[in-house]
Amino acid sequence: MSIFVNSETRVIVQGMTGRAGTFYTDRAVRYGSNYVGGVRPGKGGRQHLDLPPFDSVREAMDETGANASLVIVPAPSAAKAMIEAIEAGIGTLVCVTERVPQHDMSRVKAALRQSDTMLIGPNSQGILSPGQCKIGVMPTVDARPGNVGIASRSASLTSEILAQCSQAGLGQSTTVGVGGDTLHGVGFVECLKRFKDDPDTESVVLIGEIGGCEEEEAAAYIRESGFSKPVVALVVGRHAPRGRRMGHAGTVSALGLGSATEKIDRLRDAGVAIADSADAVVATLLRLQKKA
Repeated sequence: MSIFVNSETRVIVQGMTGRAGTFYTDRAVRYGSNYVGGVRPGKGGRQHLDLPPFDSVREAMDETGANASLVIVPAPSAAKAMIEAIEAGIGTLVCVTERVPQHDMSRVKAALRQSDTMLIGPNSQGILSPGQCKIGVMPTVDARPGNVGIASRSASLTSEILAQCSQAGLGQSTTVGVGGDTLHGVGFVECLKRFKDDPDTESVVLIGEIGGCEEEEAAAYIRESGFSKPVVALVVGRHAPRGRRMGHAGTVSALGLGSATEKIDRLRDAGVAIADSADAVVATLLRLQKKA
């Protein structure tokens, strides 16, 4: 199985006819994902990559039966695109756009509260269930089907850990890039809930970083829910200076909050195995699996 998406997921792309939209739609289709159309106002009724663009998300859903959407549009337009998809009733929404203004994201969050839409991102690599579905910009060359669930705040580390897992014979059930921005959709806790209920996910890797409270909330959930599957966490940024933004909006430690040390301590207290470096994740995971 997988979480959030599977081989039956029908995907549309908001911004499909743009340069980035064209490139990543083509790669996903070649991978075997079930992409059924796109959205670009004013270009409805034409063909692009042998797929039909529509003028609105609602029209695309009505015509194709789409239940998921990839938003790959410039930051000033991203919130409008996300809200359109939410109001149309899309089930799974993935936004890879970086630097969406936080004021805009507050409107997206308000729309989400009145819907059943599950948002992944923004500033996310997307989601990948190997051999079933890819939505986003996540590379697939090293992905292998398996039983390790990965949830990550870091795009580059996701690619590195995924490749190391596959090289060690540890395939993945689903890899989710939760996004690096302060205001975003799905977080570690929602991923852990889904992985807990997924019979094909036997262990989990969390890739965290400084800033925000994803890791602290994950630690609280693991401790309070009795999460029984082995969890390995890598939290980077132990040497980052406080109060300085490191890369993107979510990565800042200020006023003694959100530091790597604090996050690691919380996770370790919840029974999570801590990997001291990216190179130690697979070895730690294999050790836990032998004990399970």
